[in-house]
Amino acid sequence: MAFIEEQENPSPDIYIPEEWSDAADSIAYDSRTSPPPIAFICGAKNSGKTTFSRHLLNILLNRYKKVAYLDTDVGQPEFTPPGFLSFTVVDKLTSDLTIPCLKTPERSFFFGDVSSKRDPTAYLTFISTLYDHYRKEYCTSNNTEIPNKTELPLVVNTPGWVKGVGYDILVNMLKYIAPTYVVKINISAKSKNLPDGVFWLDGSNEEMVNLIEISSAHEDSFKRSLLVRKDAHLLRDLRIMAYFRQCFPSNLNITTIKELAHALTSQPPYEVPISSITIRHLYCQIPSTEIFYSLNATIVGLAVSSEGSENSPWCVGLGIVRGVDTFKGLLYVITPVPPSTLEKVDLFLQGFIQIPTGLLQVQGCVSPYMSKNVLSTS
Repeated sequence: MAFIEEQENPSPDIYIPEEWSDAADSIAYDSRTSPPPIAFICGAKNSGKTTFSRHLLNILLNRYKKVAYLDTDVGQPEFTPPGFLSFTVVDKLTSDLTIPCLKTPERSFFFGDVSSKRDPTAYLTFISTLYDHYRKEYCTSNNTEIPNKTELPLVVNTPGWVKGVGYDILVNMLKYIAPTYVVKINISAKSKNLPDGVFWLDGSNEEMVNLIEISSAHEDSFKRSLLVRKDAHLLRDLRIMAYFRQCFPSNLNITTIKELAHALTSQPPYEVPISSITIRHLYCQIPSTEIFYSLNATIVGLAVSSEGSENSPWCVGLGIVRGVDTFKGLLYVITPVPPSTLEKVDLFLQGFIQIPTGLLQVQGCVSPYMSKNVLSTS
């Protein structure tokens, strides 16, 4: 089985309904839109939010040189591995709307799980901080206009959890971001859709937002759902694999999970002094005597404590802790993060993002992420 990676080949023809095209065009080319639009895309699971968001990105890039993208879907993010909330500036068209591609965010947080239900408060804090970054860097105001600042349109992609606590989180996001356009995608199962109208407002400021309601593209002429249920766990594993594929040159012949697994086991890891790193477990308490056992052979977020805030440090990428040598005081880490950036990392964040099983099953190795003279988790 091959894993996902960014491709340059044009995408196969996919169906973009006329109402989708009209919605994207109205956001991008509405003459009344000044400053650039802020478009918030929402709807139930498998309604087509990601496909519409990427289509909208391409339409906006026909008018603007760059477009900002705020990704709030920690389970199925667009440009990062799972577990991230990110802000990315996109400057080229997406060639294939059907295949996810990885990009380096301008700012990102490691949430460490695939659902916001683990910690809704931290989740909303991260989103508001990313949006504040967008406002500071890419929006002008009457009070603090910066000469030559480039204003960018913003696309906000959201998860499909729209009931219960998920609904409350979505309402909080909408109120904080206050988008100029809200695109609500409806599916045929009406009970799973968001409420009608501007459901997040209490009757005030309704004239400040353009609500666009469109139907999912996955229906036939009889309005029967044509959605194919996605294997979310598999897609997350493939995205993690694609991320660590970046450890190697693009021209190196690695096209399957097995080849990637063998390449990673033979990849020389970075040596990181234990004394230079603070280890933070995001969702559980680990006894001090067990910290290194819990860290070995896991995926961690690589963060810089001096950037962001104490409780919300910016994260620069992921690493696999291949081994821990307490005698030498070293952590052995595999990561595609460049050395110049890795030198700034002083915080390892451990959540619930795990190494895909396919990368652990290397023939001839009891465990490919254990080495001699290091602690073993077994």
